[in-house]
Amino acid sequence: MNLNWQHHPWTGVFPATLCPFHEDESIDETGLRLYMQELADVAGIKGVVCNGHTGEIMSLRPHERQRVTQITAAAVGERVKVVSGVSAEGSLPAIDDALAAKEAGADAILLMPAHHWIRFGRTSETAVGFFQDVAEGADIPTIVHQYPAWTKASYSLNEMLEMVKIPQVVCIKMGTRDMARWRWDYEQLKEAAPHIPILTCHDEYLLASLLEGSDGALIGFAGFVPELMVAVVHAALNNDLLRARKARQQVDALARIVYNFGEPSSDAHQRMKCARWLMGRFPSMTMRRPLRPLPPTEIERIQKSLEEIGYTKEHIGAT
Repeated sequence: MNLNWQHHPWTGVFPATLCPFHEDESIDETGLRLYMQELADVAGIKGVVCNGHTGEIMSLRPHERQRVTQITAAAVGERVKVVSGVSAEGSLPAIDDALAAKEAGADAILLMPAHHWIRFGRTSETAVGFFQDVAEGADIPTIVHQYPAWTKASYSLNEMLEMVKIPQVVCIKMGTRDMARWRWDYEQLKEAAPHIPILTCHDEYLLASLLEGSDGALIGFAGFVPELMVAVVHAALNNDLLRARKARQQVDALARIVYNFGEPSSDAHQRMKCARWLMGRFPSMTMRRPLRPLPPTEIERIQKSLEEIGYTKEHIGAT
């Protein structure tokens, strides 16, 4: 960990945030504003990331993505960094979305790979060129979103080494989910570009990835229980293994409620939203279609699990 993570603008903890909806699926703008303010109030949060997968970007229309960014920037932009996700299938629409985020007040974008690559693949020239196109067309600080190694959209080390040469690239959200590669990729990237932070998004391997080599975390779980995520990440970055393990133990039970030993997914984000609502810390558990509501038995299971570990409305209100 070569960077002074306490002071670098792109290290530390960045929650990937949820998006609240009314029952008619319209955006709950008041709820969104209050939620972002609550996250920004947590000591140790460096920035918030809206319009990510946790925020259901795939179900938001382009103008809604911009509106979410506007609300977020107005609510917390003077206190923490505001990052907006950009997901597009081509360079031109990605540039349009990046410019819209910039106009809305985003400090940076999280640029996801084109999702048709997952099916059809792409050349290295296309992958790197996509970032070059958006950098030239929108000129906004950009976070590389690395997908799992088992997808055709995942970037090779050589591709990432080219991406970090692009001036607009400010950090990498490392989601390789291949722990055998993690340390090697981290070391090679830090040698080539020591100023570029590597942020883990491995909710399910959080402590392991932090200890193997990371400068912070950009994770959905920080939008669920931000205080606990700050405790884990800061302890790990300070090389305090005992404190990091103790903090991680507090997270384990909650993580099993949400992820059930799996990777982040749409239904995991749904359980996360439901759990935070049951804890009295989110205005609604409504998800956008095509997701369907959780069955009552699943809601009851989540409620019971939260009660067993003391995460009820009464517990949260007393802390």
